[in-house]
Amino acid sequence: MVDVSEKGDTVRIAAASGFVRLAKETVALLRDNKIPKGDALATARIAGIMAAKRTSELIPLCHPLPISKVTVDLEIVPDGVTITASVTVTGKTGVEMEALTAVSVACLTIYDMVKAVDRGAFITDIRLESKSGGKSGVFQREVE
Repeated sequence: MVDVSEKGDTVRIAAASGFVRLAKETVALLRDNKIPKGDALATARIAGIMAAKRTSELIPLCHPLPISKVTVDLEIVPDGVTITASVTVTGKTGVEMEALTAVSVACLTIYDMVKAVDRGAFITDIRLESKSGGKSGVFQREVE
């Protein structure tokens, strides 16, 4: 692990996003909450929050952090589900990995929930969108 003992505590926020591409029929099932396994969006939201809290158990050498806030938002769009996560902590190291882990696991959960009805579903575009706090300052992804 990187030694962060000399760093000061600051408020650190990171946001990440990802996308699960789905068939139009699957999108309709999601909109109508008719996925056979149940409420895919609620399940993915909880899975993402739980994953953010357990990032240090999943990613080697990642610091365990006292996370103060996690949000995971899912939006059904015509060709799939857009997932965004934001994580906040007051600490010595950032929460980029926690935001990325939240999005990744939420995407995997959507995939798991729909795989029986959509074999062609796939996950794409998982990325850090922004971060703030700490010595390195602010990062904001350019709009593409």
